[in-house]
Amino acid sequence: MNQDLFPFQITLGRTGLVTAKNGFGALPIQRISTAEAEKLLRMAYDGGITFFDTARNYSDSEEKVGTAFPPALRDKVILATKTGAKNAADFQRDLDLSLRKLNTDRIDLYQFHNPPFVPKPEDGTGLYEAMLEARRAGKIRFIGLTNHRRALAEEAIRSGRYDTIQFPLSYLSDAGDAALPELAEQHQVGFLAMKALAGGLIRDGHVAFAWMQEHRNVLPLWGVQSEEELNVFLECAKNPPRLDADMRRVIAKDCKELAGDFCRGCGYCLPCPAGIEINNCARVSLLLRRAPLAMHLSATWQEKMAKVPGCLHCGKCKSRCPYHLDTPKLLEKNYADYLTFLPKES
Repeated sequence: MNQDLFPFQITLGRTGLVTAKNGFGALPIQRISTAEAEKLLRMAYDGGITFFDTARNYSDSEEKVGTAFPPALRDKVILATKTGAKNAADFQRDLDLSLRKLNTDRIDLYQFHNPPFVPKPEDGTGLYEAMLEARRAGKIRFIGLTNHRRALAEEAIRSGRYDTIQFPLSYLSDAGDAALPELAEQHQVGFLAMKALAGGLIRDGHVAFAWMQEHRNVLPLWGVQSEEELNVFLECAKNPPRLDADMRRVIAKDCKELAGDFCRGCGYCLPCPAGIEINNCARVSLLLRRAPLAMHLSATWQEKMAKVPGCLHCGKCKSRCPYHLDTPKLLEKNYADYLTFLPKES
């Protein structure tokens, strides 16, 4: 690995962890084979990326990361994963399984995965105490929390109990969300940016990279599943783009088009009892206009969208949405729009 590839580095708050300002979000590698994932992860490493973020509930993502980075390479990478445990027993089970899947004896950053509250000592769950015990045992090094709710992210940052916060951040973020990195810096908390491409709504990785470079204490986690996608960020690292007038116009145009209520595709609304792929179907209108049209008019996509009229209006998705969207209404609106793109029957 050529350390000179990345002229910009970042230290994650008070952790002392130093990494290139380019992180690998390993959620999408669930969708590719182990061989493809290993190749992609090693390509990222060889290109200068050292921070890899996964989670226990990303199906086989941890195992793929563990395969790509055997013990001989362990000290050269920073491994972060997450637990969605609700109690101490499940926490310990998740941690032991993650250690085994990741093929390691310690996790550099262990994070609570989007909990509906901020775990703290003596809150009755035993979760934070389990984190402290895991750190004392040397199984984890630092404690983090991921969330989609600004109030909880702010609480975690101010609490002094968390070394890092992971939160959605992109140039589409509103002013309140965009202010979180500064708050984190004030409290010496490392800031990891998930959804740096807004769930695929941001189409130009060069513009997204340049915007992230303006935020000195933010580590973007790029979710990639192909060499083509990865190459964009490796190239940006070699020749970092700077925000210029043309890029600012792209950002202004995107912000105008995507202002208001829109689905970010986070998937916390799932599972749907009617089998609807809500996180994609509720934003298909945007995808149709921001990606190759044929992709979203395929037989596979038509099958997905055909399930939308079967919505039970149970309200479960709406209650789970961290952005408080009226997801049934969004589904209905997107379905009606989708039908206008389909070929008319003769």
